[in-house]
Amino acid sequence: MSTKEFDTGEKITWCPGCGNFGVLNAVKQALQQLGLPRESVVEVSGIGCHGKMTDYVRVNGLHVIHGRVLPAATALKAVNHDLTVIGHAGDGDAFGIGLGHFAHAARRNVPISYVIHDNMVYGLTTGQLSPTSERGFKTKTSPRGSFELPVNPIAQGVAAQASFVARGYAGDLKHLTALFMEAFAWRGFALVDVLQPCVTFNRVNTYEAYNKRVYKLEDEGHDASSLEAAFAKAWEWGDRIPIGIFYRRERPTYLESLPALKEGPLAWRPLKPDISKLIDGLR
Repeated sequence: MSTKEFDTGEKITWCPGCGNFGVLNAVKQALQQLGLPRESVVEVSGIGCHGKMTDYVRVNGLHVIHGRVLPAATALKAVNHDLTVIGHAGDGDAFGIGLGHFAHAARRNVPISYVIHDNMVYGLTTGQLSPTSERGFKTKTSPRGSFELPVNPIAQGVAAQASFVARGYAGDLKHLTALFMEAFAWRGFALVDVLQPCVTFNRVNTYEAYNKRVYKLEDEGHDASSLEAAFAKAWEWGDRIPIGIFYRRERPTYLESLPALKEGPLAWRPLKPDISKLIDGLR
């Protein structure tokens, strides 16, 4: 299997240089290196520039409304445990209207991967503040700069008790591919927040800025099994920005505890509905 097998042939309409190209290529390489059959993978995307992922990767795809990636992804995994379910969301999609779904999917440890295309701006709607925009960030609709504190995706993930919390960078394809491989194979809820530069509407969080500041946690002996260490590293942002796995700990998944699935997922059960009692009740 080669990565070309995951090409759809659709014309890619992202801006030249968009960080989404790095995410797209890393996803394809991770799927190829894991040897996952196309029919066993399903991607769910929301509203935003990232939403085209379901058009550009030749696997099963579901495009949902804004902020609702995780409910749909949870349902897909519950119905068929054999699926590798990958949710894609933008920072606005995930941490605006979708923030409530994020907290519950993480604490329940739903066995899906959640990839955040975090460009810290609403790119699809031509450049407004997003929940992760840094304080003081100026846009055409906020010329005086953001006066709000940004959402911290890593801290949110750790606090919500996600069993796998990581950050990648779209400018480091090899490292991002390795993170995706671990996330897609993880037995539980896996968050990967990706620093994904928007070359058109965010002139602050650029490739040049990230290249000078990012460093890999694994190069400095970070203990990913420590909740305290993960939470401390989650707040490191400035001259140095850590990428890699912040926290990882195995625990029972949501599906293992769900009473309705004690007999197995719906996809594994014989389709022999008996509606005689229902009909008798209507007479």
